Amino acid sequence: MQQLIDIDVQLFLFLNGIHSPFFDVVFGYITSKTFWYPFYLLLFIVGATKLKWKIIYILIAVIILIVLSDQASVQLFKEVFKRLRPCHNPQLAGLVHLVDGCGGKYGFVSSHAANTFALASFMGLVLKKHIPFIFIGLLCWAIVVSYSRVYVGVHYVSDIFVGALLGMLIGWFVFFGLKKLNQKFKLQINI
Repeated sequence: MQQLIDIDVQLFLFLNGIHSPFFDVVFGYITSKTFWYPFYLLLFIVGATKLKWKIIYILIAVIILIVLSDQASVQLFKEVFKRLRPCHNPQLAGLVHLVDGCGGKYGFVSSHAANTFALASFMGLVLKKHIPFIFIGLLCWAIVVSYSRVYVGVHYVSDIFVGALLGMLIGWFVFFGLKKLNQKFKLQINI
């Protein structure tokens, strides 16, 4: 186990060590939740044009999805494993390139990764019949947001990887739950 942790730390230090003032600004924005509000609005508008008034079911599912992924990442992982973020790890003092604040004490798993991958996988599955390649585009978005967390110095790669897996699992679970409800109650959502 220690060997895996050592590899994770070395990979983090390598990726976090590749930085520049320009990309500090770029990834500082990318990692910000508010930076993505226009993207979420665009995703809503695209969904509404394809699904019409039935987008309300998707919005309810997205709220459930984000609550599940956010709470699972904190309650089932961060509060259980209590792995310090790299920027809080005293053994890495002076080695971490920190772009902005460090955030909470614990980082396993990344809530950013869990939430973005949950949303990407769910919306990718919802819209794949309507927009070819949307799933791939949304996964690329989730990867970039997740990588930004390593770049800004607040997560190890394993935090991102496991957070992404958790998010995709929750996205899949909520999608297939909605699909079952759609069939059972004849909601006529074209998903």
